[in-house]
Amino acid sequence: MKQTSKVIYILLIALILFPFDRFGLPVISAPLALLCGLAFALIFPNPYPKFNKKTSKYLLQVAVVCLGFNMNLQESLKSGSEGMLFTVVSVVGVMALGVLVGYWLHINRKTAYLISSGTAICGGSAIAAVGPVLKANENEMAVSLGVIFILNSLGLFIFPPLGHIFEMTQQQFGTWAAIAIHDTSSVVGAGEAYGEEALQIATLIKLTRALWIIPLAIATMFIFRDKTAKISIPWFIFIFVLAMVVNTYVTLPAWFVSSMVWIAKRGMVVTLFLIGASLSIASIRSVGVKPLLQAVLLWVVISVSSLFVVLETV
Repeated sequence: MKQTSKVIYILLIALILFPFDRFGLPVISAPLALLCGLAFALIFPNPYPKFNKKTSKYLLQVAVVCLGFNMNLQESLKSGSEGMLFTVVSVVGVMALGVLVGYWLHINRKTAYLISSGTAICGGSAIAAVGPVLKANENEMAVSLGVIFILNSLGLFIFPPLGHIFEMTQQQFGTWAAIAIHDTSSVVGAGEAYGEEALQIATLIKLTRALWIIPLAIATMFIFRDKTAKISIPWFIFIFVLAMVVNTYVTLPAWFVSSMVWIAKRGMVVTLFLIGASLSIASIRSVGVKPLLQAVLLWVVISVSSLFVVLETV
């Protein structure tokens, strides 16, 4: 069984990484890659759990940086300005509401805080950064990550169809996805499924949102009274901005830009497969009803409110 899982795991990554359309096989999209990962995780044991976890983290960062070489800084800032403004209100609002809902549902204080952080900012990355600051234990981290992962996976599948139902423009959908979907991986996947402009806007706004990890971690130190905790800074975001600056003010060879775009898009799709493959039945069972209810309530609030704001202002 273990040997079979290794072979299938490697074959799936190869099929996802390289486009085989010339041989009559379909190019695997971001949602389909995540679905393949989820299906694999439910059928087979993950043969390389440590590789899976580390690779998905760093491959996502590489893909995002490469995407910056196809984006114009001035145009991106102009297109995403409305979403950045709403980010401030939504981050503070979701954190406050999340803490109140957690108290109302009698959820462990740290677990409720972690779920609120993941919903307000950037999913698992925010939880991973804030968790050590408030000294969350393994169970609190597992429950928080499990809840966010479940909803994050759903977001990739349901948001693009909803965007078409509401007849959203590329800019509107990119802004909405960046605000309402948890993890950067699914935000980029949903943006790519909707269109090139949506992908660029969604990536820019989401990464701007991710920078809120820093002030949130500082605030967490004071809230939980631990000024000695270390803060994890997402340095790859600054490299992404540097890539945009280079692409804006330096004439890059066409082959280089096209190569960076290929790495970004295929790298993101492989990342989604790896994220899906990291799921386990045990992680789903560990979530519990109340934390899931808190996460769903917060997700509905941020999704619906941001939808109305985007449709009216963007």
